[in-house]
Amino acid sequence: MPRFATADRVERAELLEFLRTRHRGVLVTSRSDGRPQLSPVTCGIDPEGRIVVSTYPARAKAGNARRDPRVSICVLSDDWNGPYVQIDGRAEVLDMPEALDGLVEYFRAISGEHPDWAEYREAMARQNKSLFRIDIERWGPVATGGFPPELAD
Repeated sequence: MPRFATADRVERAELLEFLRTRHRGVLVTSRSDGRPQLSPVTCGIDPEGRIVVSTYPARAKAGNARRDPRVSICVLSDDWNGPYVQIDGRAEVLDMPEALDGLVEYFRAISGEHPDWAEYREAMARQNKSLFRIDIERWGPVATGGFPPELAD
């Protein structure tokens, strides 16, 4: 039996619930010439309902978002054929030391509690990590691929 595509519109609370269990995404920022720059990322949801991504200050995505904070991200299921959603929002990039508490929340959102938070904080500071925080402005349907539903007959 063929699998048919779905596209379910969801409210913000349902969107956040969907995102909390999915941590793979493709982040889209804009290069200085306007063309898209795509980055595979690990993402989570912070306590304020923002999408969070760890990065380094010199990465292209960080520079692009500092110049133009309008970003999009497609959050994917672990199963390649599973549901996904595209989200558009505004990013802010936090550098050390401001990024540190947010990086703790980023880790918690994805992996739970760390066995040694002091060690984690020290590692993040030593690595000079940065944090993307994306305020969700709009989103598409939670979708799956497959045959167009009108071909069901």
